[in-house]
Amino acid sequence: MTTERTGTGLRYGWTTGACATAATTAAYTALLTGEFPDPVEVRLPRDRCPAFALATERLDGDAASAGVVKDAGDDPDVTHGALIVATVRRGPAGSGVTFRAGDGVGTVTRPGLPLDVGEPAINPVPRRLIREAVERVASAHGGAGDVDVEISIPDGEEMARSTWNPRLGIVGGLSVLGTTGVVVPYSCSAWIDSIRRGVDVARALELPHVAGAVGSTSERTVQQLYALPASALLDMGDFAGAVLKYVRSHPVPRLTVAGGFAKMAKLAAGHLDLHSGRSQVDFTLLARLTAEAGHAEPAERVAEANTAVHALELAADAGLELGTLVAAQARRTAAGVLGDAPVAVDVVVVDRAGTVVGRS
Repeated sequence: MTTERTGTGLRYGWTTGACATAATTAAYTALLTGEFPDPVEVRLPRDRCPAFALATERLDGDAASAGVVKDAGDDPDVTHGALIVATVRRGPAGSGVTFRAGDGVGTVTRPGLPLDVGEPAINPVPRRLIREAVERVASAHGGAGDVDVEISIPDGEEMARSTWNPRLGIVGGLSVLGTTGVVVPYSCSAWIDSIRRGVDVARALELPHVAGAVGSTSERTVQQLYALPASALLDMGDFAGAVLKYVRSHPVPRLTVAGGFAKMAKLAAGHLDLHSGRSQVDFTLLARLTAEAGHAEPAERVAEANTAVHALELAADAGLELGTLVAAQARRTAAGVLGDAPVAVDVVVVDRAGTVVGRS
């Protein structure tokens, strides 16, 4: 398998979604040609084309399966070393790509996730990558592209117990995840150091406005919103506290903190480390904000929401912009950390599509 390294020498890894795409590509190729490509190359976002070695392969009549062992690089990922298996079968004419949860892959049972209840927990981006891979294989080898794709992760149900899937109502196993196909090694010291260096560069350039964003979606939104240059963007990740504390001692005129609703809800609750393993969404706080805005009945439902996004949807159904309330509360947290530093701070909350759902 091809690998890449970060500037700190840590190895990047590949997401379960990337591995599932590779396994599907190999299995469908074998179904059409009788031969498994090994290694199998796939196309990922940002023009990456890694090649994956096959760990398992099986061709049996109308079904073919291939397995790839996940390499998470130097990231402490619970699924590092897991076998990701795709089994591809021919589907009815015109059916396109149908997804199924095999052994060790979960099924969605509650609302508030980016998949409908009853769907296999194969997230939207991996689904898109798999569909695109199926189209390429079909075009190259004369297939119709109508297939049933079953993703399995042996021992995935056991591994899922170490994740938040059970609490989120994803039962039976793991989720197939990934937005870029790449696992960036999780290194607190390296990441925080890069945040500090970003602030240093912005100060050296005398930029009047910088933005710390949780991820690529919020970063893209805030950059467009304020027409910021790339040098004004801080890859904050989950380290909101690192940004705020460093800017407190190394001030810039204006700081925007941007992220998805769940992450900003954590900041609103006073959490400065937004990682899912170290902080959780406080639904009691969300319910209190809803009630204080004069929506007592929806507040009860928000308190029982399955996910932060579910809470946002419930509030929206009642005509309440909960994202704006969260942004205001998160701004109070940020201002408290900044203290009397000469920094104007604002917060932008976005949904999964990058649409602004709250500003303060």
